[in-house]
Amino acid sequence: MINTDRLTERFIRFAETDSPSRSEKAMADMLAEELKALGAEVSFDDAHAGCGSQTGNLFARFSGTVDAAPMLLSGHMDTVVPGEGIKVVLEDGVFRSAGDTVLGGDDKSALAIILEVMETLTEKNLPCPPVEIVFTVCEEIGLLGAKHFDTKKLKSDMGYILDSKDTEAVVTNAPFAVHYTVTVHGVSAHAGMEPEKGVSAIAVASDAITRITCGRIDSETTCNIGKIEGGSATNIVPDRVEITGEARSHSKEKLDAIVESIHTAFREAVVHAGGGDDETLPRFEIDVNEDFPGTSVPHDHAVVALAQEAGKALGRTIVTQRVGGGSDANVFFGKGITAGVLGTGMTDVHTVNESITLADMTACAELLCTILGNHAKQGA
Repeated sequence: MINTDRLTERFIRFAETDSPSRSEKAMADMLAEELKALGAEVSFDDAHAGCGSQTGNLFARFSGTVDAAPMLLSGHMDTVVPGEGIKVVLEDGVFRSAGDTVLGGDDKSALAIILEVMETLTEKNLPCPPVEIVFTVCEEIGLLGAKHFDTKKLKSDMGYILDSKDTEAVVTNAPFAVHYTVTVHGVSAHAGMEPEKGVSAIAVASDAITRITCGRIDSETTCNIGKIEGGSATNIVPDRVEITGEARSHSKEKLDAIVESIHTAFREAVVHAGGGDDETLPRFEIDVNEDFPGTSVPHDHAVVALAQEAGKALGRTIVTQRVGGGSDANVFFGKGITAGVLGTGMTDVHTVNESITLADMTACAELLCTILGNHAKQGA
């Protein structure tokens, strides 16, 4: 069913088109022209105003061949760094970069697969439901494109995001996530002549950090301190330090508890150092922001059933999967769109060792073609 030569050519061309976050215009323009050539209505939104990107999210609509509920398909156009000047090497059915950049299979494989699926259905005149496609910008720097996309434009209330590894699974559960910044204010002093007049913000922060449980909290909850910045010189008692981190959980209640424990840890450390109110040093400030809401797709939802039925028709077993990472699916889910995440086979993403096989991309494309075909037949 899938034209593997065309899929290969398209993936290489897409991967070798630079599109680091906020610089997706060349990729977006290429996709827009190909979608128009396949008969889609194509437009761009104004997400770039909020994301700082060169372009907005790409939105395309195919009318389909049958009167069925519309289906959303989505992937993201941006890649992580180092992602400029990518040269794709294909050997024994495996795509890799030349070794000094990422490959960009995350998420160029999704773009190539979705285009191949729509071209296959079109050229073979196969049953197809109405399809809406959203290719987002700035996914890799906080799912920004999806956050700025107006879902009121969509007629779909369900669909699939292609942004995972396992081609034999549909991701139904992903965590809630927040990031936090804590700023500790101390008192500066000369570290050699009168250190007793100072209060080390770093020492207070260190005390607080020892009170925080980091790493794997339980099977569905994690917490991490990712960066510490502070101090100005070795001979000055530091009067300011900033700590940034994140926490994730599949349970909103557990996530809230982690955030409260971080508050408590810094509060206790400040009190221990002689502070305790807004007027007395040391003191601290904490800023907590949501990265993305959690997803929890019921295992009897049509998104799961369609994927499993399609897998069965292809002689494969598609399982449901819970993951620790987020994707645009989290944002769409929070806006009322139920989206399962399909794997394209991408491995070692965000590294120069990234790779993907043609067989895995073909398997994902075949699954998606079958999903759309079955959905069209059911709605006809």
